[in-house]
Amino acid sequence: MKEFIVKIASILIVLVTVSCSEDTIDLEGLGSVRGRVVQVGTNEPLENVKISTNPGSSTVFTNAEGFYLLENVPSGDYSLSAQREGLLAVFEGITVIADREVEVVFEMDVETAGNRPPDAATLLTPEDNATDVPVDITLVWSISDPDDDELTFTVSLRNEENTNVELFENITDTTFALSGLSFNTKYFWQVIASDDINDPVNSATFAFETASPPNNRIVYTRLVNGNSVIYSADESGGTELALTSPSKNSFRPRRNPATGKIAFLQSVGSQTHLFTMNEDGSQEQQVTSQVAVAGFNLEEVDFSWDANGSKLLFPNQDKLYSINTTGSGLSLVYQTTNGNLITEVDKNENTGIIAIKTNDLDGYSVEILTINTSGVVQETVLTGGNGAAGGINLSVDGTKLLYTRDVSETENTNYRQLDTHAFIHSFNGDPLVDLSVDKPSGTNDLDVRFSPNEAGIIFINTSNDGISAKNIFTLLISDLSERTSLIENAAMPDWE
Repeated sequence: MKEFIVKIASILIVLVTVSCSEDTIDLEGLGSVRGRVVQVGTNEPLENVKISTNPGSSTVFTNAEGFYLLENVPSGDYSLSAQREGLLAVFEGITVIADREVEVVFEMDVETAGNRPPDAATLLTPEDNATDVPVDITLVWSISDPDDDELTFTVSLRNEENTNVELFENITDTTFALSGLSFNTKYFWQVIASDDINDPVNSATFAFETASPPNNRIVYTRLVNGNSVIYSADESGGTELALTSPSKNSFRPRRNPATGKIAFLQSVGSQTHLFTMNEDGSQEQQVTSQVAVAGFNLEEVDFSWDANGSKLLFPNQDKLYSINTTGSGLSLVYQTTNGNLITEVDKNENTGIIAIKTNDLDGYSVEILTINTSGVVQETVLTGGNGAAGGINLSVDGTKLLYTRDVSETENTNYRQLDTHAFIHSFNGDPLVDLSVDKPSGTNDLDVRFSPNEAGIIFINTSNDGISAKNIFTLLISDLSERTSLIENAAMPDWE
């Protein structure tokens, strides 16, 4: 009996123990987690943020107002995370209690929130306050970024001549080539670095001064992408410098050393007008406006300086005009009596004599004559012949006139010249001098001008096919076999 009682007691103890164990599991139960996800600083709600627990239970995404709710989460300790592409993940330790709700608010920031800005660029070339800097220069700088981000740069450039600021953007290298700067000008440059994350970082500002312009006494033209561009070069054909933009058609340059200016023609819409500029190509200014420069063929049209550089003489069909270089004082100087067109003009400042070339609408029936400042004809140099002629240029003392003439006397609809020679006419009665006796056959000598000391001439020699390249030559008058090639692929030379 006693043993039976002991067995019954043991069974009761086991039942009680099991009963107590089941009651503990029920007490653990399930809880929930709710909350909201907002942007750091602005508290703007964030949608589609993934909310999950670790150890894993369930996953939800925030709604348009940034709210979320995790239900039926077993009680226990968890790491609660909030994650969305482009944002820094956030983790929060929580304890879920049965039949209770835990509230957690997350503040999230962009994933680059910890990114550091680049260091300021260190400017290397040219050095600060450098002088005699070429007008074509490569800027060089160095830089580092603490997070090794890819950087882009903007170069800011200004000068002391005006308030304009040029910005060269989206540079990916630590060098940048500048070209076409003005001579004798002080520039200021700065580099702005960006990692596309933080605010751009500015470098220090450095200054440099460009060199003085070279003493280029020869000016000429060359075709660049379909437009005529004016260049200058020294007397050996070197230190070539582009003076006008290839985006404009500029041609027929004429230097005036006394004023340091170059006058030239430029296309303006459907018209052609006179312009002036400094010898380095700066300060370009339009002179004519009311009356354009016009003739039978603009490739042949020429003009002349007048009044020691304060005026210009230019043709418009059958009329010759004078105008101040400021654009004022337009006046008629001469008009042909037979309706022929004035194509070329050249004035001698010492004598006041003006040489002009006239022709018909096809470029023929050429007359070369001289007039005084009142428009009265003084002497006829060439008349009555067939074929093309032109390139007139008076000597310094006014006693000679240089010009060209097609000795083949060919006349055709496309104004093709077959055998054009250069000649010197003397007003004192000396015989006509043919300077092209050693000219290669099948070529033309064109666009003739006296050299500054008048010991020679500068001119164009080209094939008479009308399509081959034109090249600039010089020739000694005392030795007509001394034809020297100076500049290739060039036209319309002037040497003052």
